[in-house]
Amino acid sequence: MAAPKVAVVGAGVVGLSTALSVAGAFPACSLALLAERFSPGTTSDVAAGMLIPHAVPDTPIHVQKQWFRETFTYLFAISNSAEASEAGVHLVSGWQVFKSAPEEELPFWSDVVLGFRTMSEAELQKFPQHRYGQAFTTLKCDCPPYLLWMEKRLKAKGVQMCTRKVASLWELHSEYDIVVNCAGIGARRLVGDQQLLPVRGQVLQVHAPWVKNFIRDGDGLTYIYPGISSVTLGGTREKESWSLCPDPGTAKGIFGRCCSLEPSLQAARDVKVKVGLRPSRGSVRLQREVWSQAGAKLLVVHNYGHGSGGFSMHWGTAKEAARLVGECIALLQGSSSRAKL
Repeated sequence: MAAPKVAVVGAGVVGLSTALSVAGAFPACSLALLAERFSPGTTSDVAAGMLIPHAVPDTPIHVQKQWFRETFTYLFAISNSAEASEAGVHLVSGWQVFKSAPEEELPFWSDVVLGFRTMSEAELQKFPQHRYGQAFTTLKCDCPPYLLWMEKRLKAKGVQMCTRKVASLWELHSEYDIVVNCAGIGARRLVGDQQLLPVRGQVLQVHAPWVKNFIRDGDGLTYIYPGISSVTLGGTREKESWSLCPDPGTAKGIFGRCCSLEPSLQAARDVKVKVGLRPSRGSVRLQREVWSQAGAKLLVVHNYGHGSGGFSMHWGTAKEAARLVGECIALLQGSSSRAKL
């Protein structure tokens, strides 16, 4: 049979990494990446890109840990390479602080990040409102450099990059054998997934080059994440809000909360406000389906619904999606062999 034609829909961190994983695993495939918007216009461009996982309710912890470990290992290798600067991938150390000690002292990812330990009394003096904390080193992907680096790698592999609004996955059945759905919140419209809901996130990006360590309140709502050229201050988790308009009152609240954790931020300059919609559902949807209509067939792989964990899990889920694409290719080859018989 001819080389299978595969389309990946979506150009955020999940779509790009999935396309890279598929291109690496199946170089003989004809691969295209379709998206209405590329960087810097994606939800991933708003994300801080920190590798600190949030547990997804309906996905087994051991599965989430595997996805995180694979992602951390992949990005750690990039951070240790000559491409680290261009890719915007770097190590960052810091603290996660709590008003009181959490019930689960060790998060499931504690042995994946580097140097995880309980903070000392001396360190906690920096945070007089907090009684307990954890120190560790993790990785950060700066956007848009990381997304642009992945786009560059895809182009080098001969992947077609097409700016296109896809109204329905089925419209692609006459052009492609396999479609991989990495549309993020757009999957709600594309496949009618009513479980998929937006969680609105508003963040600030500021110029504060003296801030070198991340600081994260244990509730996950207040965080300071230093990048290569700016510091991301956050944030919000507004369930079922579709608004992409920045809210000045929310921005003021974020800045005030972050200054209470790091008073030196009062001197931060060039404050920019960004808003994105996290694609949230009870579990990441990673599965394959066979769609058929009037005798025509389309093989579909879904990889979406990462919520706030897109960067923390993206390479692990991309590898799983590529494995599912491999199953689809085997199905195509099997049906082709039967047709010849």
